[in-house]
Amino acid sequence: MAETTAATGGPTTVPSFTDVADVTTRLRDTGYLADDATATSTYLADRLGKPLLVEGPAGVGKTELARAISQSTNAEFIRLQCYEGIDEARALYEWNHAKQILHIQATGTRDWDEAKSDIFSEEFLLPRPLLRAISRPEPTVLLIDEVDKADVDVEGLLLEVLSDFAVTIPEMGTVAATRRPIVILTSNATRDLSEALKRRCLYLYIDFPDSVREREILASRVPGLPDALAAELVRVVGVLRTLDIRKKPSVAETIDWGNTLLALGAGESTTGSGATLDDGLIARTLGVVLKHRPDLKTAFKELKLG
Repeated sequence: MAETTAATGGPTTVPSFTDVADVTTRLRDTGYLADDATATSTYLADRLGKPLLVEGPAGVGKTELARAISQSTNAEFIRLQCYEGIDEARALYEWNHAKQILHIQATGTRDWDEAKSDIFSEEFLLPRPLLRAISRPEPTVLLIDEVDKADVDVEGLLLEVLSDFAVTIPEMGTVAATRRPIVILTSNATRDLSEALKRRCLYLYIDFPDSVREREILASRVPGLPDALAAELVRVVGVLRTLDIRKKPSVAETIDWGNTLLALGAGESTTGSGATLDDGLIARTLGVVLKHRPDLKTAFKELKLG
């Protein structure tokens, strides 16, 4: 863990990318196909040392962007998964109370001042994602995932940490970052985030890709799928996303559907019914991309699958 000191200055920012084109190339090498807006926002977040808030529907690649940045920069990937009820202990740190009690029992009767100097030390500290990311002097990508699911109070904690990149532990002092991590926050926009938090961040909105981009992604991830079949699959997925359904198919589910068709032998020939996405094949495999019964019923009706 980084040395505990009074925070006297901000951490250093060590850029990982040379320019926007470098971002595009290196992300592509990991399998992530970034458009111009995504590559530019990633470059600026890295170069300026500012957190990047990425909003968009579930399944468009927000979390995968953080993973790809980590892989392309050989940085440690640390993820804070937000959820309703997450608190400071789960985000920052907590003490190993059981170990503290055992240590007190094992060392016999001592006055409190002597005992607390032992038990409130790094040996008994359980660092959680925010503290772990701040403590690392090596390259780090911190993903604060689905921040909109956390309670509003957690935003205050994030504002404090992302402002100074330092955490104060009352019993030990302040842990200040020596190297600023690349920070990605994601949101599905289920609630509005505070303006104060947004001001701390650069902003990027990622929507479902257009058909050309999605076919490119599909070709990258499922290279054995014939072009004609891939085009038909992407067309059907696009139709499904226009329907009034609970969960629209994600890009990951498009890829899963492509792999499913290959597993069923749909890509074994380039002619005949084996290379087309006919109604029977759609009906049999629709559960790969739609995971709620009402959504399936709506799709069967709108696609006229019987």
